[in-house]
Amino acid sequence: MTLSQVPVGWRKSSRSNQETSCVEVGRVAGGAAVRDTKDRAAGYFTATAPQWSAFVAAIKVGRFDG
Repeated sequence: MTLSQVPVGWRKSSRSNQETSCVEVGRVAGGAAVRDTKDRAAGYFTATAPQWSAFVAAIKVGRFDG
């Protein structure tokens, strides 16, 4: 599935405080968009709602913890 809408409502984690080395998440129809706060002009990638849900669930169970 390709998501081609322009993302809206960009936000970053409240835990990031005033840091600039973060990612932001925006909404697109049917999913989410992610971009780097250090280089917003570089663009963003999108994920469908099921992809985004799976990613967030993996984070919550520590799948990416080092």
